[in-house]
Parts: sequence; structure tokens; C-alpha cells
Amino acid sequence: MSLVVKIGKAGKAVLRRALPQPEPHLCYTRRIERICTKKRICAMTFDDGPMNLPASPDRFSGRALTEVLLDTLAQYGAKGTFDVVGDTSENYPDQAGKNGSPAWGGIKYDHYPDIQQDGQGGALHNKRLIRRMLDEGHQITNHGYRHIIFGKKPFVYGKRVFLGSYEAAQADLKRLHGLLSEGYGYEMTMGRPPHYVDKVEPGLSAYDIYAALGYQYLAASFDGGGWLPSVNQNPETALEAEVRAMVEPMRSALEKDPDFFCGQIIFQKDGYNMARRTPVAYGLGQQLELLQQYGYRVVTVAELMAESPFSDLGREDADFEKLKELQKIRAVVYSDNRLRLDRHMSIGELAMLLCPRDEALSRRMAAIRSGEKLGPYSGALAWCAEQKLLPDLTKAGKAGWNAPITALPEAYFEATSDFTRRSVYRAARLDRLK
Repeated sequence: MSLVVKIGKAGKAVLRRALPQPEPHLCYTRRIERICTKKRICAMTFDDGPMNLPASPDRFSGRALTEVLLDTLAQYGAKGTFDVVGDTSENYPDQAGKNGSPAWGGIKYDHYPDIQQDGQGGALHNKRLIRRMLDEGHQITNHGYRHIIFGKKPFVYGKRVFLGSYEAAQADLKRLHGLLSEGYGYEMTMGRPPHYVDKVEPGLSAYDIYAALGYQYLAASFDGGGWLPSVNQNPETALEAEVRAMVEPMRSALEKDPDFFCGQIIFQKDGYNMARRTPVAYGLGQQLELLQQYGYRVVTVAELMAESPFSDLGREDADFEKLKELQKIRAVVYSDNRLRLDRHMSIGELAMLLCPRDEALSRRMAAIRSGEKLGPYSGALAWCAEQKLLPDLTKAGKAGWNAPITALPEAYFEATSDFTRRSVYRAARLDRLK
């Protein structure tokens, strides 16, 4: 791994511990890192493809890297989730950075599969690979048409051009969404921001953009390691070290706990690492064989979420089926994909349960655009006040929104004297909320 990335990851960890982190809040878009299940199923995601250039080094007779990955997945009966880009050929003028650095493929922009090789990557140029993904039952998600970061990322990508506005980021995502929808009849339902840069502009983030598109935020809970370059100067020795870095952490985790990967999402790379090698072409089969030995099935993230859409509640829970239906129509899950059912429900959370989705989202966006610095439940609170379901607390501040509820509107709920989030959701009348 390059020194810059090492320092960046360490610095980020320090800041996360030292600075107060945003509190999770009820949100229509949740960060999906893993789901709650006792079954030995997991998912693998592959970023930045498809790639029509061969593996590096090439030991597959010139077959495209994405083709090699698809062959390997098929060999083990596994399904992948491909987080694809559209086309990076518009990302010029630009020049390559130092090999082995985060800017290896471009200083101002990313270029996939490599700088001056844009026509060999992306969904626009690789219809055959996209069609094969779909025909073989893999999932495709949205990694941005041009793979331009949404907002600033000063440390590692301080020289990078960024989109910088909600509208620009949404237009970029819609462009790729339309390519898949119109070209293949395929509707994407998830997205992962380029380089995980969430903030777009003050008050708005990737969560807001994805909510408007009806997406969930595709994250991961385990790093498959295929994007990390070895510092070894000998290419063959470096490749061997990179493959070991993919396989051994997985082996160690399984030896300690055979159920470790239940419900997890594994991050992979469909392209070169920062040293322009593709250890994923050689390490993926070893990873899949290891998972198979422990009885795992590798499925799409969509299939994982069909097992459970939550990270803290599984099918064995008595309220699972109702909550699974409820989350389809209302924001009842926190942005970190947890339900936290033992908490006392707050007024802001009740507003999100009562308010229709479109009203909650459009009113909050209008408030932000008018310059009002209101909380995440402002749109829902405003609608509930207009309907005379709740007092007007839109400007009451965090203390007002977080105040515990003491009663429920009878028209929307069965009788209950317990106001934990579990009890309120259990009492909710789905027929009135739809």
C-alpha cells in the first residue's frame, strides 16, 4: 500500500475518534455494509469496471479482466455485484500521477481502466460485458458516470476536480442510470460514491442524492484487498504478496470464527491496483474456494437484502415481516441501517413514520435551498403540523425533535401504552400509511 494511502487511512481513523461524528438519523437511504443473518451467505462488490483490457500480468490469453472475474465467479457458482462507471473519456485535459500513488491514473480526474485507455473501460464501451453480467444474474450498481468525486477530499485527492453541487452529482448518476435503463431495461437500485466522498455541499450529501433516486448506499464491511499495491519492487514478488493480502486475512477471520462472513459485503476491484497490477484475477478464485470450504454462498447484495434489509434484525424476530414491509414505504431505519427498536420513539421519528416519502424529501430540500439550517426531520415535521397531527416543531431544534412521544394519533395506530420504537411500529396500521 502506498505511504500516502496508509497515512490517509490512519489520519481518518484518528479524526473519527477525536471529532464528534454525525448521529445516525432515520433516512430513506441507508448505508448498507452488512445485514443480519445466521446463514452463511455473503456478497462481493467489484468497483470501477467493466474493464476490457487483460489482467496484469496476463496469464489468461488476453481475455478481458472483467471476463476473467465473471469466469471465476461462474466456476464457483457465485454472483457478484458490479459497481460500474459509465465513461471517463471526458475527463481531460489531465496527466498521470506517480505509479503506485492514488493519482496513478490521473491527477485531476480518474480514468478507467487507465489514462488514455478510457475507451477500454466503462459501461458505455463494454456492452458485451454488461450484457454478460446481466445474463448471468449479477447485480449492477451506480458508481458515477465519470467517477468524479462529489465534493472536496483535501488530503489524498486535494488536486481533484469535484462535482460540488447536488444537481451536478445527481445529473452524473442519472446519466449512468439512464444508460442501463434505456440500453438494457435494467433499473439500478444502489450506488456507491466515488472514493466514498459523501458531502456534496453544505447541508447535503450522497444520502440526499440517493434518496431522490430511490437508491440505497452501497458500502462494505470487509476489504478484499485487491486494490492495494505491495511495496515490493520485484513485480512477481509484489503480485504474490498482493494475492496473499487478499486471501490470508479472510482465512484468518474464518479460522477464528467460521460464521464471520455471515451477511457481510466484501469490497473488491474490477481493474488495476495503484501499481497497475490485477491481483484480483489471481486471488478471487482462492477467496471463493475458501468461502466454499466453509459452506458459504456468495450472492448479490440485492439477494442479501432480500434475506434481511436490516443490520440489527433478522428473520427470526417476531416483528420482522411487518418491519420489512414498513421500511418499503416509510423511513423507519436509521442511516446506518439499524432499527434500534428498544429506544423510546421521538417526535421527529414519529413525524417520519406519519409523513409520506415525497412530502418529507421535497419539503426538507426546499428548506435547505431557502437557507434554513433545519434538521433531518424538518420536512416531515412541517407536513405533520399542516395536517394537525403534531405541533409545529420545525424550528424547535434538536431538543424538540428528540423529545419522547407520549401519545399517538389514533387513526394511524392500534392502542398501545408503550412508546418504544418496536411497540409503535407494531401498533402502526399499514393500511393507513400506504
